[in-house]
Amino acid sequence: MPAKKSAKSCKNPTLTPLSGDAQTVAQDFERYQYYHLGRFQGCPPVYTYQALAWTLRDRIMTDWMNTYARRDVPGNRRAYYLSLEFLIGRALSNHVLNLGLDEASRTALQGFSQTLESIAEEEPDAGLGNGGLGRLAACFMDSCASLDLPVMGYGLHYEYGMFRQHIENGYQVEEPDNWLRDGNPWEVERSEFTRRVPFGGHTEHYRDETGAERVRWVDTRDVLAIPYDMPITGYRNHAVNTLRLWKAAATDEFDLNEFNAGSYSESVTAKNTAENISMVLYPNDSSENGKELRLRQQYFLASASLQDAMRQWRAAGNSDLTKFADDNVFQMNDTHPTIAVAELMRILVDLEDMEWDTAWAITTRCMAYTNHTLLPEALERWPVALFERLLPRPLEIIYEINARFLREVSMKWPGDMDRQRRMSIIEEGHAKQVRMAWLAIVGSFSVNGVAALHSKLLKDGLFLDFYQLWPAKFNNKTNGVTPRRWVAHANPGMSALITSKIGDDWVADLSGLEKLKPLAAAKNKKFHTDWRAVKRANKERLAALVKAECNVDFNPDALFDVQVKRIHEYKRQLLNVLHVIHLYNRIKKGQLDGWADRCVLIGGKAAPGYFMAKRIIKLINSVAEVVNHDPAVDGRLKMAFLPNYRVSSMEIIAPATDLSEQISTAGKEASGTGNMKFMMNGALTIGTYDGANIEIMENVGEENFFLFGLRAEEVEALRPRYQPLSYMDHDPALREVIDLLASGHFNACEPGIFDPIIGALLSPHDPWMVLADFSSYVEAQERVAAAWQDTAGWTRMSILNTASSGFFSTDRTMLEYNTDIWKLKR
Repeated sequence: MPAKKSAKSCKNPTLTPLSGDAQTVAQDFERYQYYHLGRFQGCPPVYTYQALAWTLRDRIMTDWMNTYARRDVPGNRRAYYLSLEFLIGRALSNHVLNLGLDEASRTALQGFSQTLESIAEEEPDAGLGNGGLGRLAACFMDSCASLDLPVMGYGLHYEYGMFRQHIENGYQVEEPDNWLRDGNPWEVERSEFTRRVPFGGHTEHYRDETGAERVRWVDTRDVLAIPYDMPITGYRNHAVNTLRLWKAAATDEFDLNEFNAGSYSESVTAKNTAENISMVLYPNDSSENGKELRLRQQYFLASASLQDAMRQWRAAGNSDLTKFADDNVFQMNDTHPTIAVAELMRILVDLEDMEWDTAWAITTRCMAYTNHTLLPEALERWPVALFERLLPRPLEIIYEINARFLREVSMKWPGDMDRQRRMSIIEEGHAKQVRMAWLAIVGSFSVNGVAALHSKLLKDGLFLDFYQLWPAKFNNKTNGVTPRRWVAHANPGMSALITSKIGDDWVADLSGLEKLKPLAAAKNKKFHTDWRAVKRANKERLAALVKAECNVDFNPDALFDVQVKRIHEYKRQLLNVLHVIHLYNRIKKGQLDGWADRCVLIGGKAAPGYFMAKRIIKLINSVAEVVNHDPAVDGRLKMAFLPNYRVSSMEIIAPATDLSEQISTAGKEASGTGNMKFMMNGALTIGTYDGANIEIMENVGEENFFLFGLRAEEVEALRPRYQPLSYMDHDPALREVIDLLASGHFNACEPGIFDPIIGALLSPHDPWMVLADFSSYVEAQERVAAAWQDTAGWTRMSILNTASSGFFSTDRTMLEYNTDIWKLKR
């Protein structure tokens, strides 16, 4: 018999890192180009991109495997970040920065007459996210790796992103975002870790050999979850974390009877149904089929990820399930993955034969929930009938969780039936609904908001009942963004200037930017001149993008006024457009006192089924068409809508922006992260007292921030008596704007198309209260124009915004998550 291997010989080996010197990198790059891809000089640049990506991935791989090996030990606590979105953007330049291989990569490309910048453009933005939620998850993963925290991300391997947006006659048109068309050189398929996820079927109750009542979920239509891993490199620390993305595939079972009977399409129905789960990011859920697919995606993510985490825990040498919560924590990113609470209970009770109370104790020590919205309609609810058909066993578990929870509520507040109805996970009504946020709160040991005001409003309003029951569960973790991508990579000119003055430690510790504050003084004329030169170069780059994408000429000497984010009524792109109409009206009337030339850029996608958001895009484009082609404007005002806004666009936009528009209705924006990216890059903010705007203003000082509008408590107090027509009666400028809009001046060839927008603005039931803030917004914009004309003063405020942005690094956010929630060893 062969000798048994020793425990030591079974351990993962430590790999020797590959050389990062320029000559070796160039040799490896050429080997991939010639021998792997079979391409010579002059080949399409996409192949050069792939060769460089594989060259870098080889160097990542040693750190990646070594990172895993040193963490793969019994009792090592790990965190898992569950999110339906990871808006990671392009990876090449980010890895080059984190690995410190900029010069080596440039040297390798020189032999092929290519630049790093041009090759980076060949990489598509990864279609794994939509907006701020997904970009936040990507920033979190970056910081966890840079802090060497053992955190693994779990998401879905979408074949298609949300959609590619282009504009036809001013309207949004959606087309498929086939981001994987040319493959993804960064991912590694791990088919050996494939999991099975059940759907449908029914449950059977039985007694086991000990007489205990058990449940089987049988006759299910299983789907395979195949993992694809992407590396998340830390900033020059040799730590590489993993983003594991699940691709759905049919099982090996094939309906041969259907096939032999000639029903070819029916024989592959299971395959098509399975693969649809990870086919597209966020299918339109306005139809029943869309709702079912969304729920399938959420359960598929939760089940595959929890099964995999259990497998990893056991593979590391652990076996005592009662200690599972000591070693694992799951952070649920918004309500999408919160069915994980019920799924972990299913795994422990049904598959591991654990008693309910023991399993519940483990689950409620493992799960943590981050809420990202104050909008009740954004808190997911799923019809019980859909749940029962698709996920009968998880639904039974949710009912049991709810029954036990309501007994606890009854003990706390005897006889308070209204409170029980409010707090029940099952919402009663004509069609019963499962409240997923409620399930998350009941099943978690930590519930956090993402900005100080947001967390307060959750406790005082949306989740008040739960806060009164469990005040210790609730905490705040103000969002951040990664300075590596959003400053060091996106703004190399400013980064080099900062480093020349204070060194480069700030890239890993953004609080170091505080050292710039003395340089904001007007006496530092050379630094001010250099700062403006960097900004001017960035504005020229953005102007070129706007010209290419929109055919609009932006003057780099004008104020660049930018609002880029998802198109939604609460974010109030409408307020921005009304101000542009106001400025246009001033020009037409010759009211140019205190004028500052301005270029207004708006970008963002509207959900395919969101009529009003799509009509707002049309309005933006219609107003821009008139403004940009009216000879009377004479270049004083320009406006453009940038199509297909994405991460790579923002990397050009943020460094070039002078004025950041953060103008949501107070009390509606949970946090925002675009506001932080702009601040880091020296933009000034015009904003309401909402979300993280408040903390931005507190850090930079109100004198360096353009505050306007009602506060959250004032919005709520006004709501019952809101009369938008009264604001028009007291503000002639507002009346002129609404009259000009209603006259059809911006839609002469399409009469009536903006009537729904006008009707919403003038409705006393407008939840966003756009007209209530118009006058205050215009006054703040006049202060902006006056400040812009003082070049030295604006430069000082710009420098101070960057210098005060250290708090908004996700490194700080992640350290707070770890200290208060995860408790991992670095």
